[in-house]
Amino acid sequence: MKRLPYFCLGKVVRGFGRCSKQLGIPTANFPEQVIPDLSPGIYYGWASVGNGDVHKMVLSIGWNPCYKNTKKKSVETYIIHIFKEDFYGEIPSIVSTGYIRPEKNFSSVDALISIIQDNIEEAKRQQDLPEHMKLKKDNFFHIPENKIMNGH
Repeated sequence: MKRLPYFCLGKVVRGFGRCSKQLGIPTANFPEQVIPDLSPGIYYGWASVGNGDVHKMVLSIGWNPCYKNTKKKSVETYIIHIFKEDFYGEIPSIVSTGYIRPEKNFSSVDALISIIQDNIEEAKRQQDLPEHMKLKKDNFFHIPENKIMNGH
């Protein structure tokens, strides 16, 4: 696994349409060329959309074995905040600060939803630790986008 924290940004694109509709957990999806250089799995960290406020987030990187993806590795970011509207085309900045678990398959959509909710709670707990809180104020969230590259 590459070192953390890992800094990344990219334009939000349409995903598979499953997280919001089937799972009730809307995610911001990055295009394939912006996939972080991290092992597949579930991570937590901080995210900001544009120059907006910084919020806790959960990041899924991988093949979504529950849905049997084989052709497209995905990066789905659940920002722990209620947004008034979609932000397709916006550029979120994310900092992955920790690792929760590897990706795995689930026997049902209900089991998947349950573990996602557990992941969200774990991310909230971890991000309250002092070593993670300091990254919320990192200058990365305030640098003009043409001045930074993935992997910062």
